[in-house]
Amino acid sequence: MPSAPSPPPASPSKGLTIITTHINADFDAMASMLAAQKIYPGALVVFPGSQEKNLRNFFIQSMVYMYNLAEMKDIDLQRVSRLVLVDTRKAERIGPLAAVLDNPDLEIHIYDHHPIKSGDIAGQLEVHRITGATATLMTEIIRKKKLSINAEEATIICLGIYEDTGSFTFSSTTREDLLAAAHLVSKGANINVIANLIAREISPIQIGYLNDLIQAATRYVINGIEIVVTTVTYDHYLPDFAFLIHKLVKMEELNAIFALAQMENKVYIVARSRTESVDVGEILAALGGGGHPSAASAAIRGQALAQVEQALFRELHRQIVGMRQARQLMSAPPIVANADVTCAEANNLLTRYNINALLVTANKGGHDRLAGYITRQVIEKIIYHHLGHVPISDYMNTEWVTVGPDAELMEVQEKIIGHKQRILPVMEGEAIVGVITRTDLLNMLVQSQTQDDSAPEAFRRSASRRTRNITHFMQERLSTRVLETLRNIGQVAKGLGANAYGVGGFVRDLFLYRPNEDIDIVIEGDGIAFAKAYAAEFKTRIHTHKAFGTAVIIYPDGFKIDVATARLEYYRSPAALPDVEMSSIKLDLFRRDFTINTLAIQLVPDKFGRLLDFFSAQKDIKDKVIRVLHNLSFVEDPTRVFRALRFEQRFGFSIGKLAVSLIENAVKMDFFKRLSGRRVFTEIRLILEEDNPTPAIIRMGDFDLLKVIHPTIVLNSALIALLDEVKGVIAWHDLLFVETPCMRWTVFFMALTRSNDTDTCRDICRRLELPARHEQLFCQERTAAEQCLHQMEYRLPATDSALYHHLHPFRSELILYMLAATQVKAVKKAISKYYTQLRKTQPIIGGNDLIAMGLKPGPLFRQILDAILDAKLNGRLATREDEIKFAQRWLSDKDPSS
Repeated sequence: MPSAPSPPPASPSKGLTIITTHINADFDAMASMLAAQKIYPGALVVFPGSQEKNLRNFFIQSMVYMYNLAEMKDIDLQRVSRLVLVDTRKAERIGPLAAVLDNPDLEIHIYDHHPIKSGDIAGQLEVHRITGATATLMTEIIRKKKLSINAEEATIICLGIYEDTGSFTFSSTTREDLLAAAHLVSKGANINVIANLIAREISPIQIGYLNDLIQAATRYVINGIEIVVTTVTYDHYLPDFAFLIHKLVKMEELNAIFALAQMENKVYIVARSRTESVDVGEILAALGGGGHPSAASAAIRGQALAQVEQALFRELHRQIVGMRQARQLMSAPPIVANADVTCAEANNLLTRYNINALLVTANKGGHDRLAGYITRQVIEKIIYHHLGHVPISDYMNTEWVTVGPDAELMEVQEKIIGHKQRILPVMEGEAIVGVITRTDLLNMLVQSQTQDDSAPEAFRRSASRRTRNITHFMQERLSTRVLETLRNIGQVAKGLGANAYGVGGFVRDLFLYRPNEDIDIVIEGDGIAFAKAYAAEFKTRIHTHKAFGTAVIIYPDGFKIDVATARLEYYRSPAALPDVEMSSIKLDLFRRDFTINTLAIQLVPDKFGRLLDFFSAQKDIKDKVIRVLHNLSFVEDPTRVFRALRFEQRFGFSIGKLAVSLIENAVKMDFFKRLSGRRVFTEIRLILEEDNPTPAIIRMGDFDLLKVIHPTIVLNSALIALLDEVKGVIAWHDLLFVETPCMRWTVFFMALTRSNDTDTCRDICRRLELPARHEQLFCQERTAAEQCLHQMEYRLPATDSALYHHLHPFRSELILYMLAATQVKAVKKAISKYYTQLRKTQPIIGGNDLIAMGLKPGPLFRQILDAILDAKLNGRLATREDEIKFAQRWLSDKDPSS
């Protein structure tokens, strides 16, 4: 370690000296900056970002005069020639000040007690030693140089030591920390002030936040070490988050805790550890944060809470090392290939999953059994020799060793290394339950940084979930039929050795107290095989879709159950349809659109009614917020944007801040142009079929999404007013004409496109790939209806019969559209009269009556019946006798001789 510098000049002749620390400075950082100012008199103290609330209250308000503070906006960063870093050496943690690092001939001095990592800033002068606080190192320099400090300065510096050592209770506390504190006390440090700040009382508001953290806390045992993880979400920044975690550790006597909080557009992590087995500084450093073994933090922008949580679990499993069994090391379910698969197809599998070896299975007695394995090296040589078309069974390795799930680390190590076997199957009897690769073993032994970072691997290694049994709740909310059906599903799945789950909107709506008997089932196993078994037992029909592993079970009365195989989806490109593979329930839920749709209920008999909540769906339902599970959600499937808006308005929720920014990015990048018109139309139609689609359409306008339908559609007050009119007209129709079918979405669609001419409407219809009957409705028929409406607004028909003949050619949807579109009250009244009183008017007599009068069938019949209809519409005929007499008079007037 270089010796401490002699007190430098106040400001180098060629520029400025600034002292700074990490963003979200704690007491140790503040104390170290003050101490650095003693060593570098005249230097400017600059904060790179926000500070904790208690620091603002204490330091900025009470002790601001001690610091030679400068605002970043007032400094020409290009003039900085010396940068003094305290309590950090990471470029990403000094915010905008990192730009100074590019200054030519910059002199960097670093004072830090955190472990040195690759990628850290290097300095010409570095004062580094592992102590409980950086303030300890600064105090030693002040003492050795005999620099004078007053009682207030001593108090501030001592406070930094007290905080970072947990009042000397953290395992990271060293002898030097105690000696430094003793020196500061001898200089007048006020222990009462320190105690008030370190051990301050918790406020009633903070108690509420603390209760949120306790309720959300889940305990996990990872490689024999108990870890507590708690996740919360707030729409505002919580300045005392670290203080509350400190309180929680003391209250619950926790050995290790990771607290994650989504606040505004960032995810914050605060971690504390009292065990050497969990180095929170190392773990959070992998996520872009920092700290030391007992206390660390991170602030992550641009990722959803679920993503950060899974990244955290990946690091926990990678870095917390203990005696492991094969079941803890293995990846499951294993990725396998049938012996008949070609070498070229196997190469695609290796590339898709970023793996270096593949287990091979062959059918024996109706079951897939292990037949060998093949490595990437072998496959690449086969491809090189243009043999990609041959089956892998021709070149697979047929000599292998296996382990059971309970095999200890030593056995795993001996078999992988001793047999030079790149991939080790984990077997229960003849069933393959998992695999352990050579990379898995190396990662565990040396904590290698080269572990596969793929999401599926991370999820296989993570066991995070929140569970509770909700059978009683289901009995209260579900009909007897649905409850019995769910139990039957569980029984059939158990008979097949599979797991069954109720998932999706069906489960979500249980907690929203909304009726929903559209049952969606996910099978961990073969969904189609399950559907066939269920149909055979309960005498139902099924439709299957082998490409997606899905089926629909249909009862004789039309009741349906949607069945899917638990699957992993990956997208070849933005907006593409997904490719599907077998997977686990957690992977299946992670592929879904929003956290609120990730709840699952186990249905097998011994676990019936057990709710799984991997992604804090219950919390988001309670908070009425729509969140995505990962930040590529709208890239992979842009149609989710429309669903987000639809759910937001249907449930009265709000879209989370991260999701809003991701929607804006999807619009900016125009991912929607890659969507097929049919997929866009499906989502637009679902929005227009909502009870009140207007708010969702307005939100589409907010995000500039109406251009996805057509660039000419613009949200304005006239369009909003027309949509509201349509809503009122349809509500009127549904109340008075329950038995009359109406495609309500078509009325809203015509309103949405009213400003477009026939040719533009035709372009829209073809862009959305609408059926010919819908194109006919929205183009030719709507144009005719608008022309009729224009004529009526210019001059109303003089008689009811004329009104009838004006409007009778148009179907109900067009009549409702005209009723909403006109602003002329007399026209509205006329259209309403037609629809309620005239529309179904018909003559009582018919052709047989005319034959009885001695007439022969022919064109005359239509003339007579039309004349009767007109007279009846105009109120001149009421009874059968009236119509017969009218027919006789009409004939007499036409031909007196008759």
